[in-house]
Amino acid sequence: MTSEQHLAPFRMPDRLFAELAAGGGSAAAVAFLERAERARRLLLLRTLLGRLDALPTPLTPVAEAWRVLKEAAEKSPEPVERLLLAPPTGGWISHMLRRVHGTADGPPLWAEAGHFSALALSASLHAGTEAAFDVPLTDGRLHLPGLGMVRLPGAQEGLTVGRARTAGGELTVTGPGRTTGPVRVTCRPPDRRDDTDRGTWLPLRTLTHTGPDGAAPVAVVLEDLDPYRDLDDHLPPARLDEDEAREWQRLFGEAVRILARPATPGPGRVHPAMIRAIVPFGRTGVSPPPLPFVQVSASSGDSFGGMLIVRPASALALAETLVHELQHSKLAALLHLFPLLDDDRAERYYAPWRTDPRHLTGLLHGAYAFTGVAGFWRDRLADARGAEAVERAGYFFALRRLQSRLAVRTLLTSGRLTVEGRALVSGLARTLDGWLREDVPPAALARARTAAALHRTEWRLRNVVPAPAAAPSDLRFRRDRASWPDVRTHAFATRPAVPRTADEHLAAGDATAALTRYADVLADAPAEPQALAGWIVARTILEPGRAARRMLARPEELLEPSPRV
Repeated sequence: MTSEQHLAPFRMPDRLFAELAAGGGSAAAVAFLERAERARRLLLLRTLLGRLDALPTPLTPVAEAWRVLKEAAEKSPEPVERLLLAPPTGGWISHMLRRVHGTADGPPLWAEAGHFSALALSASLHAGTEAAFDVPLTDGRLHLPGLGMVRLPGAQEGLTVGRARTAGGELTVTGPGRTTGPVRVTCRPPDRRDDTDRGTWLPLRTLTHTGPDGAAPVAVVLEDLDPYRDLDDHLPPARLDEDEAREWQRLFGEAVRILARPATPGPGRVHPAMIRAIVPFGRTGVSPPPLPFVQVSASSGDSFGGMLIVRPASALALAETLVHELQHSKLAALLHLFPLLDDDRAERYYAPWRTDPRHLTGLLHGAYAFTGVAGFWRDRLADARGAEAVERAGYFFALRRLQSRLAVRTLLTSGRLTVEGRALVSGLARTLDGWLREDVPPAALARARTAAALHRTEWRLRNVVPAPAAAPSDLRFRRDRASWPDVRTHAFATRPAVPRTADEHLAAGDATAALTRYADVLADAPAEPQALAGWIVARTILEPGRAARRMLARPEELLEPSPRV
């Protein structure tokens, strides 16, 4: 492995770009993106190492770690490639570049630079070569990327310097003790055995799945140890309890079965081999019980194929999130290859899945991700058995295709797409236009249209200052705007059997009863945004026409002018 390999420019074949522009992407298309990410990482790594060469440090110089890494790559290229392409490796490289440019914080810079020695140690262990490094220890811990974590019992607390040696796949780590002299641990990390009794070695966890017809098993990293598993900040390890790890395996296996379809690749269709790592976030045990939906998920363009997820109770929710976050990874890789838009980063655009104004890049990411989500629910609708499953899948398919098409229209009319960006967004538009012609159960379609109208109406009431505006770039925003809970997107997924609240009557298709109940709320609080949004949408359902369309287009005109930014 050298940074001089593959210097020829990357030229994406038209057929692969067309697959990705349609919102999907075959294994070949994703593999092309990964090769491009590899080249980018090598360039960034060489840039970083050039900045670290002169860094004062008590550790082994980075040049020695680079030498060991290259030696290991020559002997065992595949495992070293996996280390290079691991999502946390990309996160560390980008974080360190921000550190040396003064735009990020963290532990002492020399200690964070020492993570490269840990990467070289992992490579050496895989290849069976010999290496010796002075390395940073945190409370006696040394993380080995792609392998796990060594813990020295009785080690001195805080940040210290230890010594690590490898030979024939065996690792010995020595560090200062709390009381008497140094402490030492010897283990064989490639064996991946958990040293539960002594607690000196914690192996990397993986989520496994064996495909149909005896296909080779797929292993996806369940990353709870790497300090660079987060989107930016350095994190301490957060080891999952055994029960929580088993729950992740159970849910992942069910999610993969949900995603398995013997069909051509397309939007919303994900093979687990495309996912490189899942970072469990926010919980390490099975108690308290998780919510049925994914509360938080995120990904980063620096960590291709990685995704941070709060574990839900539902395999269906996890499967949807895997699709959503992989879409973000694919688009981020495309943005590294092509200038897709000219974004001034001004946050002024409506995104149907957000409560705040977005910039164009964020809107493009959302449109791409939710086109994939719409495809996911389209497949669920085709597979659904039973009235409840059909209604739920039909609702989310109808909602996400409608919302994504609205965002795509905003992008196409923004005047800020490049030639490649217009080709990409036009591909999404063709996919969504075809889906908009597909049948959905009428009641589910009606609820989806209502939920979409409610979200946009409430967004404008909470964000936009009443004033004439010809385009999103002319909008003026309220100084007092704040995040608000979007409770309706999931609440409208099913038809209430016995509606009681105004929203439930609207979801049940009874706009007259809903209007009366919204009016009761507004009698006491005339400008309450959620009730006012419901009243406007119910009114337009009952009295469609030009006046109704105007009220939906600019609902903020019903409010008194507010101070603007």
